[in-house]
Amino acid sequence: MNRRELLKLMSTTALGVMSAAVLPPLSARAAEQDTLEVTLTARPYTYNPLPDVTFSGLAYNGQVPGPVIRTRAGQRFRARFINHTGAGSTIHWHGMILPNDMDGVPDITQEPVWDGGTFTYDFTPAPAGFRWYHSHAGTQSVLGLFGAFIIDDPRDEKADVEAVLVFHDVPDMRSFAAALKDMSDAPMAVPPGLHPHTRMSGMKMGGMGMNGMEMGDEVAYLARCVNGATFPHTKPVRVKVGDRVRLRILNASPTMTHYIALGGHRLTVTHSDGNPMERPVTVEALRVGVGERFDAWFEVTQAGAWLLEDLAGDRLSRGQAVLIHTEGMEKAPPVRPAQTLAGVEYFTYPLAGAAGPLKHPLVDGRIDVTADLTLGGGERGVPRWTMNGKIWPHTQKIFVKRGDRVLVRFKNQTGMDHPMHLHGHVFKLVEVNGKSLRHPLLKDTSLISANGGTGAWFFEATSPPGRWVLHCHNEVHMADGMMTEVFYEGPAAKYYLKGV
Repeated sequence: MNRRELLKLMSTTALGVMSAAVLPPLSARAAEQDTLEVTLTARPYTYNPLPDVTFSGLAYNGQVPGPVIRTRAGQRFRARFINHTGAGSTIHWHGMILPNDMDGVPDITQEPVWDGGTFTYDFTPAPAGFRWYHSHAGTQSVLGLFGAFIIDDPRDEKADVEAVLVFHDVPDMRSFAAALKDMSDAPMAVPPGLHPHTRMSGMKMGGMGMNGMEMGDEVAYLARCVNGATFPHTKPVRVKVGDRVRLRILNASPTMTHYIALGGHRLTVTHSDGNPMERPVTVEALRVGVGERFDAWFEVTQAGAWLLEDLAGDRLSRGQAVLIHTEGMEKAPPVRPAQTLAGVEYFTYPLAGAAGPLKHPLVDGRIDVTADLTLGGGERGVPRWTMNGKIWPHTQKIFVKRGDRVLVRFKNQTGMDHPMHLHGHVFKLVEVNGKSLRHPLLKDTSLISANGGTGAWFFEATSPPGRWVLHCHNEVHMADGMMTEVFYEGPAAKYYLKGV
């Protein structure tokens, strides 16, 4: 997209496009309350992310993403969930350590909340930082059931301006279903009791054919959004000269890694998945896997207008950008970042963790449980995505006792990256692609690189007992079987999937 096309796009208001997305937080008087109580209602929702695209999906409280939930550290949280999706549903609280029966995985940590039913999630969110929430039933998060969740820590550094930016992609559900490779019998494709329409939304193409869509690795995308809108209708971030600005960036895409940069600026990354980094790093761009979050800072040193956008392909043509500007500069041609990844210094785990030669052993002290997980599948004739050659629920479970010191080692034998996520824990990322991290990153989700990439996690089994799933956060890969669980031996949790 050239400068003339960009200015034309900025000056045009397309009929039918969702207006600038506003994400009102569900946090009124939170600082004065011992308990924050919210209601989240999930129901069908239709909107226009682009003028010629109508998407029929699902939403919490009538908006995509759902409302930003904001609590303070140590505050009790009660969420009354009302389900009007037409199918079973749950809410998973991503990145939080909480009682197992509050984790929101249908048929594993709780029974599904059926259509017309309610369920109250009641826990104290922890640890502090940038978390998020989403449905864990079928493909409901793909259809729009997700939102940001921030647990404020009074000791945290304050910004002059803070922006919560949820990057997400609107898929063509026909291509999404095709990407599942006819896995109608895959255990996670349509969980028990979920209606098939959670795999095939009511999609109106609005005149846009398949050739008009941008293809992801497996899925065709109709639009690429930030906070539910497409540029130039994304809500701008207004700043003043001298402001220190904190961007909280979440990748809620079904399948896509995002490379995000801000024109005219470098970004200082201080938190990964909401957790403080021992060694903040300053980079030109962020590489954000599905489910990952980063807190990135910059200082406004002069008046101007700048675009924060995805660098992979011309995502701006599909709407994935946000304008950041000082007063009176909203109509000025914005400074854009480099339009190629070539030569761009972007955030990597080895850079942030000061990677060095591989240590033996990887972790000082004893290791009680070691799990080696080889990620495979996806080849022609082997459509499912596997762990050690098996698909869920037949994958190797990781059995632990409370207090165990656990090392999980991954090797990726596929041609795609896999954003691996562990529920109910924060782990230390201690090894990446054959190098030890001298400053391990505290995370709940990490990308395991394609074509032989490796990664190792260390954690202590101190979370509440129960069953904590570990899976690829690429929705296609999880649905096709790339999932296992960390199983705490001992007293049974309140609800276990029968027969497993």
